[in-house]
Amino acid sequence: MIFPNLTLPRRQKTISAEPRKRNGTQTGHRWPVAILGVPIDPVTMDEALDRIDAMVRSGRPHYVVTPNVDFLVQARRDAELHRILLEADLVLCDGQPLVWASRWLGNSLPGRVAGADLAPRLIARAEQKGYRLFLLGATPEANARAVARLRDSHPGLVVAGHYSPPFRPLTETDQAEIARRIREARPDILFVSFGCPKQEKWIARHYRALGVPVALGMGATIDFLAGQVRRAPVWMRGAGLEWLFRLAQEPRRLFRRYATNLRCFGGAIFVQCWLMRRAARRCKPGSAVAFFETGRAWRRVKVSGALDRSAIERAAGVWQQLGADDHDCLLDLRTVDFIDSTGAAVLARRWKQLHAAGHRLVLQSPSQAVRRALARLSLLDCFEIVGATPPAGPVSSKAA
Repeated sequence: MIFPNLTLPRRQKTISAEPRKRNGTQTGHRWPVAILGVPIDPVTMDEALDRIDAMVRSGRPHYVVTPNVDFLVQARRDAELHRILLEADLVLCDGQPLVWASRWLGNSLPGRVAGADLAPRLIARAEQKGYRLFLLGATPEANARAVARLRDSHPGLVVAGHYSPPFRPLTETDQAEIARRIREARPDILFVSFGCPKQEKWIARHYRALGVPVALGMGATIDFLAGQVRRAPVWMRGAGLEWLFRLAQEPRRLFRRYATNLRCFGGAIFVQCWLMRRAARRCKPGSAVAFFETGRAWRRVKVSGALDRSAIERAAGVWQQLGADDHDCLLDLRTVDFIDSTGAAVLARRWKQLHAAGHRLVLQSPSQAVRRALARLSLLDCFEIVGATPPAGPVSSKAA
């Protein structure tokens, strides 16, 4: 990566560390949390639907992922899947264990937003607003049955098309035929049910060329819509026991996967929590955020002390501005001695937002504490990094 010419800061503005208040009370703002290196968006079901609405209205292509424990375990050994989850426009919490993990990490997610729960709500909204829907994947029988049931239960829904390609490895799938059918149908929302990680990789490789405003990897959702696979009772879903219901339905297929996921996820979350708490005990109390203006194209932000949830909340205005700012950002992390799962997630999401807008988030001399924490979460390679003094000319970030 190439780092552009920078000038030293001309003026400095220090942002108050006091929480922003309205009518005498602190304003609420939820922050993402990085669970095993994947930042999860802290949204409720209604907020997720509103975000998807905005994506459809924009007309630009987006994709949504719904990671559960299995996704995160696979992403630890699959760099492509990990990158796809990082770059998704919306990352929803599809799994009660992720909600529990977020509490242990000090930033509780508002709740589970499972793909199987999102689908019927999104279908109802699509019927209400006239969005065009395309179902891709599952078996031909399940796909056709799901479409027939949807047309019976939602007579106003526009099912623009559906297709179940032959089950083959991703590299052997007839991509041209799939793309032709989708383009001819001109859907607003695309449900892809190939299973993880195939559906996420397919979407990431093709969503821009297809031009569909919202593509979602939906796993077994088409089978649920077809009535071929039963959902767990509501009380089991609420108690985080849906996995047990599915295991009882398909013990031979799921037992080994669930056992592996439990061992890998449980051990990794324990290590993440333990290392974070140990580092927090060594951290100097207090933190400060200073905001610099560096010419017309660049913003520079200097952080010291802890980059954790409480520090981010105290300087919420800075972090919110970075996501909406029309500038590249140079983030000075030389004197940061602790970063938690919220801080790592906020950096990753701001990197994503700036990257999507054609801008850059560059880390200046991140401390060893920051480097170690980001490396453990497989996030360090996302960022451009430069040395303590901005160079007069271009420099490779890997050499810094």
